[in-house]
Amino acid sequence: MRQVALTLVALAVVAGVMWMGARHAFAHLEQGVKAPDFTLQAAQGGDVATVDLKAALAKGPVVLYFFPKSFTKGCTVEAHMFSEHVGDYKKLGAQVIGVSGDDIETQKKFSTEECRSAFLVASDPGLKVAKQYDASLAPGYANRTSYVIAQDGTIAYAYTSLDPAKHVDNTLDALKALAAKK
Repeated sequence: MRQVALTLVALAVVAGVMWMGARHAFAHLEQGVKAPDFTLQAAQGGDVATVDLKAALAKGPVVLYFFPKSFTKGCTVEAHMFSEHVGDYKKLGAQVIGVSGDDIETQKKFSTEECRSAFLVASDPGLKVAKQYDASLAPGYANRTSYVIAQDGTIAYAYTSLDPAKHVDNTLDALKALAAKK
């Protein structure tokens, strides 16, 4: 009987840990919340620049997407998808900014090779910005979370999934809905 009780306690603990991990895997800032301001080093086409959210929003909405690690399979697929649709984002007046915890030298290479020099890829050492956006997955890794930030600085849309397949379609749809409200 004691063994059964210990097994049930162990299963309850494991289930709780799994639930907490699953809950965190799908966490993100909610729609309508003010987006945390940030300034980061970013690369585009191998050139390094400073990206500032306020300055970017002065030009239009921002699609801010966090990804776990440059040059991994899912992140490369996602970068290709975003780069293929940069023209669609521009038609909607939006700028795309990718963010991971990789250093700026890695982002310079990733920007050129995988993002096809189409958009900024920012370096977030220590994932300070990712944590502000509730997009930190594990030590050293951002979660795969995409945001559409309206020009007024509020979160218009948020989506978290480790599967890169829907991030582009979902953010484009959110931008179209945002444009329709104007």
